[in-house]
Amino acid sequence: MNNNIENSKERADYLRREINKHNHLYYVAARPEISDRDYDALYQELAGIEKQHPELASPDSPTMRVGGEPLTEFKHIKHSTPMLSLSNTYSKEELIDFDTRIKKLIPGKIISYIVEPKIDGVAITLRYENGILAAGITRGDGKTGDDITNNIKTIRSIPLQLHSGMPRPENLEVRGEVYMSKKGFTKLNQERHEAGLELFANPRNAAAGSLKLLDPKIVAQRPLDAVLYAVIELENINLTTHEQLINELQNLGFKTVPKHWKCADIHAAIEALDNLHNMRHDFPFEIDGGVIKVNERELYSALGSTAKSSRWAVAYKYEPEQAETTLLDITVQVGRTGVLTPVAELEPVPLEGSVISRATLHNADEIKRKDIRIGDRVIVEKAGQVIPAITKVNTTARTGKEKIFSFPTSCPVCREPVSRHENEVALRCDNMQCPAQIKRWINHFASRGAMNIDGLGDALVEQLVASGLVSDPSHLYKLTKPQIAGLERMGEKSAENLLQSIESSKKRELWRIIFALGIRHVGAKSAQTLEQHFAGMDTLMQTNNDTLQNIPDIGPVVAESITRFFQSEHNRKLISLLKEAGLQMTASEQPGNINSGLTGKSFVITGTLSTMSRDEASDKIRRLGGKVNSSVSPKTTFVVAGSDPGSKLTKAREMNVTVLNEEEFLKLVE
Repeated sequence: MNNNIENSKERADYLRREINKHNHLYYVAARPEISDRDYDALYQELAGIEKQHPELASPDSPTMRVGGEPLTEFKHIKHSTPMLSLSNTYSKEELIDFDTRIKKLIPGKIISYIVEPKIDGVAITLRYENGILAAGITRGDGKTGDDITNNIKTIRSIPLQLHSGMPRPENLEVRGEVYMSKKGFTKLNQERHEAGLELFANPRNAAAGSLKLLDPKIVAQRPLDAVLYAVIELENINLTTHEQLINELQNLGFKTVPKHWKCADIHAAIEALDNLHNMRHDFPFEIDGGVIKVNERELYSALGSTAKSSRWAVAYKYEPEQAETTLLDITVQVGRTGVLTPVAELEPVPLEGSVISRATLHNADEIKRKDIRIGDRVIVEKAGQVIPAITKVNTTARTGKEKIFSFPTSCPVCREPVSRHENEVALRCDNMQCPAQIKRWINHFASRGAMNIDGLGDALVEQLVASGLVSDPSHLYKLTKPQIAGLERMGEKSAENLLQSIESSKKRELWRIIFALGIRHVGAKSAQTLEQHFAGMDTLMQTNNDTLQNIPDIGPVVAESITRFFQSEHNRKLISLLKEAGLQMTASEQPGNINSGLTGKSFVITGTLSTMSRDEASDKIRRLGGKVNSSVSPKTTFVVAGSDPGSKLTKAREMNVTVLNEEEFLKLVE
């Protein structure tokens, strides 16, 4: 190994240690020592070294958390020891019976208990070999689970490598719970609602649904966390009590339950459960009860288990807290993507430590399904819900004066008609000029994948819209230097840079403009397909559903969305204003005039190209009549492989698809 690689290896090892340390401090210990910017600098430096020297990459590197290639299905792994569930109790008398049974099984033994919060999450097993995370497995049927290792690696509180400095076991198997934080769950459901998607019922469902995703890159975007609380296999370390086990898990780098009680007897354990109930809302995760475990681990084998659960532990489930109040009114809010959300306006009522005056009703179907009427006496609950929700109606309290709610047929903000799109549960305002949607629209229009206007971030868009300078994308092209420089945190130089970037965006390809318009269901790939079939924006605006549906990859849902968009007078006026501003509204290559060896050829690009970005390479292919796909299939003509190509290269070779290196690709397109 030459000195350059040796130095790079030493630096990479150092960076991994530092990043792992700061990951633990931030995600586990909640004691960050460096800023996000300093952390990002360490991460980017490591990623750069691994990109330059792929042979130095490591399976336990922090860069592996971003997620690998999507899977087609999960493999199955047999558990070394069955993953049993806990038996549930709902009364304190049942807890006394639990204690009595234990004492009959092991008479004369001194027994103490540990009480922990019962996290409402998803049970997992983690296997470590030589200190490195080797597998993450779901419970499954208790005997066999799904291999979700790549998804588990995206959870930053789970160590990819056990902490050094400890007597690390060669083989370790730990079990715990993956959960979604209450704050993260609220944000995720808000995003799904604005996208017109079904909402997750509670954080547990959201966590379970995330772990079942086949694309780890999407899982990495979900706010998942984990705590570990059990050990199945632990070599060379003798733990006599569960309390010692908790401490050892912390020493190895795991996040454990943030609070536990050591109890001398069952009566102290019941008192601890009452204390836990009083503080149940202080945790970042949802809990639905407490777990009582025998503290003395050496008694576990004597106590044994039933076919479904261990005899040395039991779960005590809390009753969900509810309150009854009057539904005074139903109002409708418009989200930033045009989704209309009904909100219950309630007579204020105390619930779980706070006064509730509003509750989500999700959508029109939910109101109809539960037969919720204005004036009803309703039951409000927060169990399993971060945001209060109406669970049912007290129909026996009806007087006949209750009113059936009618969902508005027009947007309450802009008064444009609302509609329900295919495969969506939400009603939506399609007017992109609706004030409730303008900020999101401008952000999308300026994004890197669309018009790529550098410097136009969220904070600046917020100011531009709030000040009345921008109310649709065409106004960006009318901005002046004094207007921009006068905004908060903006000076003359920043204003000049932004105006230059806006000016450059006028030369963007037609497909980018189509994508930037924000037409529902039209992503970048669909926009590129449209550019290949239409000479310009004018011909696209005049097309009809039948013509669009005859275009490959444009199905009936997308076709209907396109025609609906161009039928709007507001949208047609916008396109006229963008033309006047100087944007290019014609295709890069006129359909039918492309004379190239790439016509009809399909490409997949994998890895990193040294002379251009993958977007630039894709643009070259499309301008010459070729198509760019995201996955390899028998119909793929070429796979272009840059450095660090990943599994697509392997798949291409298995299917005998022609593989081009970067030099061969450049010769082909030039």
